[in-house]
Amino acid sequence: MGKYRVELKKSVQKDFDSIPKKDLQRLISAIEALADDPLPPQSKKLSGREQYRLRQGNYRILYSIKNDLLIVFVVAVGHRKEIYR
Repeated sequence: MGKYRVELKKSVQKDFDSIPKKDLQRLISAIEALADDPLPPQSKKLSGREQYRLRQGNYRILYSIKNDLLIVFVVAVGHRKEIYR
């Protein structure tokens, strides 16, 4: 399996602005790790969507995978209470 390219939706940058710095570093590390393994053991497929969820403490990373293009597309990052709305 080749290395994937990670792309962020434009709105993800706004999501980053509301997250405390100590949590943000952990989230960025997790997003970068998706390039090597887009389906880590702790990720789950969301029902009814072609997206996956990755837990990082109280925050969630929602992303989709385009295997034919080797791209991981991060759709949203946010607190667990607000991310699924």
